Amino acid sequence: MKRVFLMLLSLVWLMPNAWATDVEATTDNSTGLEAITATEEITAASAATTAEPLQSDKEKSDKPPIFTKPKFSGYAIGSYQATFQEGNNSNTFNLRIVRVSVEGKILNQIYYKVQGQINGNTSTLGSSPRLVDFFMEWQRFDFFKIKFGQFKRPFTYENPMHPLDQGFMSYSQPVSKLSGFSDRTGEHASNGRDIGLQFQGDFLKNSSGRYLLHYQVGVFNGQGINVTDVDKKKDIIGGVWVMPVAGLRIGAFGWEGSYARKSGSEVLSLNKHRYALSAEYKKGDLQLRGEYIHSTGLGFATTYQKPGDANDLTIKTYTDRDGNDIAANRADGFYALAIVPVYRDKLMVKGRYDLYRPSATWLHAKTNYEIGLNFRFCKYFEIQSEYVFTNDRALAKHNYSSVYVQVSVRY
Repeated sequence: MKRVFLMLLSLVWLMPNAWATDVEATTDNSTGLEAITATEEITAASAATTAEPLQSDKEKSDKPPIFTKPKFSGYAIGSYQATFQEGNNSNTFNLRIVRVSVEGKILNQIYYKVQGQINGNTSTLGSSPRLVDFFMEWQRFDFFKIKFGQFKRPFTYENPMHPLDQGFMSYSQPVSKLSGFSDRTGEHASNGRDIGLQFQGDFLKNSSGRYLLHYQVGVFNGQGINVTDVDKKKDIIGGVWVMPVAGLRIGAFGWEGSYARKSGSEVLSLNKHRYALSAEYKKGDLQLRGEYIHSTGLGFATTYQKPGDANDLTIKTYTDRDGNDIAANRADGFYALAIVPVYRDKLMVKGRYDLYRPSATWLHAKTNYEIGLNFRFCKYFEIQSEYVFTNDRALAKHNYSSVYVQVSVRY
């Protein structure tokens, strides 16, 4: 009995001490329920503190990188050409183009591209290597994009096309002469490009998610690539097209501007008033395209190929039916083409009617009738061939023919 009494007395003495220890472990003046609540709050706070870095890491991983991994690419085109013209036969191998480019995105919204040409021009040994493209485009919204730098002029369907995708040995005559390749104004070869600022976008999305309307408009120096403005005037170029069914687009383009040269203190500006009407249907390798281009404005007699040419203010003239030299103020051209797949992704047959009239009359018209085959070994390697019959009314003997074979590699 005495032993039991001593045990009970010991328990009574220990219980207050244990209770005091529990109270100290929580907070002063806390009840047992408050202690449990406080403990839960501490646990929850600790869990929240632990979770916060994980959430921040997740948010950080969702943010786009400042720079995406750059994509390096390029292509090379080599060709053989034989011309059968009375008194002027010729044949030659030619290294047409070797280009390299890098492109990517900044903050997943700004697309950039830099492209250079590294081979010399074997026809004129012109300025090479040279910068071809250098631009950035803000692409946050489909309906409103802003592009700045040196890039393709937004004029005609064919001009912005890749040299290999347009399907023939060269761009059509009206596009070459009236879009800034070997322009009738005498501008140096600019591959259809200029330096400026452009806005473009797409509107009216249908139920299948395809846009029905596209617009583009830009402000440019008007002098071509890699040179500054001369007359301090600017070219305004724009276009709009509708896409009523998949693969079909019908559009119109306009161009108001000038091309200028300076000799001493004299600056001579030649106006460029141009428009184009265009239609195209494209589905896979099938291409059907036609464009009419009209230009009002004079041209310089020399093409700018060396520094001295930029000071030549002589105006280009043409001989009329009476033998008089006249300064032709108008020019136009039209082309229509078809590229039809015979074997999917491999073999295509093609034909093109290609007309250019440098004085907007038939007296000086040059027409090419072209047929050919394109064979694609893979997406990186293709051979294009064509036969061309030419009727050039500016020559004493109008008719001659040519054969072209072109080998292209993409990398």
